[in-house]
Amino acid sequence: MPRIATYNVNDIRKRFEPLRAWLDVTSPDVVCLQEIKCTEADFPFDALRALGYHALVHGQAAWNGVAILARDAPPIEIRRGLAGDPKDKQARYLEAAVRGLVIGCLYMPNGNPQPGPKFDYKLAWFERFHRHAAPLLATGHPVVLAGDYNVVPTDADIYATASWKDNALLQPAPRAAYQALLHAGWLDALHRQSPDKPLFTFWSYMRNRWPRDAGMRIDHVLLSPSAARRMKEAGMDRAVRGLEGASDHAPAWVELED
Repeated sequence: MPRIATYNVNDIRKRFEPLRAWLDVTSPDVVCLQEIKCTEADFPFDALRALGYHALVHGQAAWNGVAILARDAPPIEIRRGLAGDPKDKQARYLEAAVRGLVIGCLYMPNGNPQPGPKFDYKLAWFERFHRHAAPLLATGHPVVLAGDYNVVPTDADIYATASWKDNALLQPAPRAAYQALLHAGWLDALHRQSPDKPLFTFWSYMRNRWPRDAGMRIDHVLLSPSAARRMKEAGMDRAVRGLEGASDHAPAWVELED
């Protein structure tokens, strides 16, 4: 029963010890990491190999960067980056074949401040992502698209919206783009698991938001229909957010029947 997890680690070299502790305890079979904030040359391959993980990396110095970890066998690269904008050099998407699954690891642009060029880039990236996701869905293969989508799907997915109403994560356009993925046939695993109580995955370092549980759900695991039929359980490892020196995100995961 493979467990596929996603975790915005927020600088893997700076926060390796919380990552190590989480991997030691939960032993997910596949991990999608975002904001590794390092090049492939600086990525801690050896330390992860000592924990039993092979790694595929699409890195970038100081910013962004994504990686796919897998136990037992190396992930087989399918593609890195999204087509449609040859000028876009930001490391935000990586796709691999792992354990009979297609795994897409993504770090959606934040989009702040909005309106402005960063928000325009977010929407354009989302459109390119849609164009890539559609043929993946059409293959009928079991596909998992996991990562930091930087979208709060609804007002129910955040502790309160008053101080966030102008934030790019809550704007109608990215929310509509996220909902369009679900209408196309992708399943939101965390929402399926807990439809009435949101599973927060992010608590800002600011304004004491972690102790107050002032969180939001922006990390998502989307499943194609053939993967969704195998879904056993989904959740998030909340305690990781409370570890010393940890990321401001918590890992989210889904378990699939073999």
